[in-house]
Amino acid sequence: MLDFPRWKVLAIWLTIAVGILLAIPSLLPKSAADHYPRFLPHSRISLGLDLAGGSQLLEEADLADAAKHRLTAMEENVRTELRRDPRIDTGDISLSGGQVSFMVRNPAQLDAAVERMRTLTAPVGLSGVRSWDVQAFDGNRVVMSPTPQGTAELLKNAMTDARDVVRRRIDPSGTREITVVNQGAQRILVQVPGVDNPEALKKLIGQTARLEFKLVDLNADPAQVAQGRAPPGSQILPMVDGGFIAVQRRVMVSGDQLIDAKQAFDQQSGRPSVSITFNAAGAKRFGRATQENTGKPFAIILDDKVLSAPNINEPILGGQAQISGNFTVESANALAVSLKSGQLPVKLNVVEERTVSPDLGADSIRKGAIASIVSVVAVIIFMLVTYGRFGVYATIALIVNAFLILGIMALFNATLTLPGIAGFILTIGAAVDANVLINERIREELRRGRRILDAIETGYHEARRAIFDANLTHVISATLMIYFGSGPVRGFAVVLLIGVVTSFFTAVFFTRMLVAQWARRTRPRELHI
Repeated sequence: MLDFPRWKVLAIWLTIAVGILLAIPSLLPKSAADHYPRFLPHSRISLGLDLAGGSQLLEEADLADAAKHRLTAMEENVRTELRRDPRIDTGDISLSGGQVSFMVRNPAQLDAAVERMRTLTAPVGLSGVRSWDVQAFDGNRVVMSPTPQGTAELLKNAMTDARDVVRRRIDPSGTREITVVNQGAQRILVQVPGVDNPEALKKLIGQTARLEFKLVDLNADPAQVAQGRAPPGSQILPMVDGGFIAVQRRVMVSGDQLIDAKQAFDQQSGRPSVSITFNAAGAKRFGRATQENTGKPFAIILDDKVLSAPNINEPILGGQAQISGNFTVESANALAVSLKSGQLPVKLNVVEERTVSPDLGADSIRKGAIASIVSVVAVIIFMLVTYGRFGVYATIALIVNAFLILGIMALFNATLTLPGIAGFILTIGAAVDANVLINERIREELRRGRRILDAIETGYHEARRAIFDANLTHVISATLMIYFGSGPVRGFAVVLLIGVVTSFFTAVFFTRMLVAQWARRTRPRELHI
């Protein structure tokens, strides 16, 4: 007990000092925190939506847009499958009526065509139903219709992926306490604390970021393009600078093969642009496409709008390319974030938006602070009256524990929510419980006739095991809440988990160090506890 190692003493004091330095910026007003010495940590605790206010959006999937792109994707797959050896010659592929249909020129190949189309469909779970229904009519026509089960399964997977994409766009580092949850089959609720401009949030989330590279159709008649009529195999798309352009339907490379995107500047014009990097498969495909079409213009298409249509002056090898357009630095940065986080599998439309005022949060903070102060003062009085000197050590540990919780939260830029305040107060109580348990064990050992130092040593040793077991259950609960919860639930769990760790540290190690130093210095003959 008296041989508390020096290295352990230094480590404990160093931990406490670092925790206090980390906590101070969060306790100072922002104007005062700006004058905090530069060489000291400046990270602050963020306040959640319920405390600092923020923006809330309710997004709904655009089912019509999802159905349209599902048909377009299937059309491309059908074309590729029909070109496969042995080739099956067909007429134009129609997308009317929400179906993909085509005529087989040689009726003898009808069965082969149907069989190939069935390979493009997938089973829906264990229902025995496939995602598309493939049927032959009139001896030479093949019709593919999406099944309700396949559509429902597609929407379910798309909404799950969309939720993850939205989360990555808003919180790339994964440290902010945002709420992104599915509501029903086709809606996503987004809550972002500290953002009072929902327009910027809508812009970031609402961009589908469907990036495609397609060849410009040079055979298209400008007069027909102006009338919105495209040659077979092509489509008319609007340009962001105005006007329309005919591009081939076949996609050279798509954005789902990107591995990186960042804002850059065009070396020739000096204007903001977006630099992108493909994965190995995308780089190979992009290089081959530009080699085969050198000298031809290709369109850079974002969400069905043509950003630009430059000429391919030389093969673009190495997997890197540049997206140029009428960008500002901010819009180029936003596009880079959207591309890097992945494209939304389904277009999302805002059906409800709210800006939450921080007034309620300010009142909650004030009441939470009052509750914390009252509870801490009451606990301190109880500990001092009940345990004397050991109550003083418990009080010091309580204050240190509060600083450590705030310091660790600031270090990880964690967000404090109203449930987080509840978690904070709860951990304060848990810290007191640990000290009460230790002190009661020491009393018990004294009543058994042990000498003072033996009673203290045995009390700490026996109580530590019980405190560890009790805190372990809290750690398990908090970890599960962090893993499965979101928003305020996760905020409560984060504070609880941090508080459990710091209260164990202060109760078991810090107070033991203080007691050891006192006992070694005074060699007490009596102990009033």
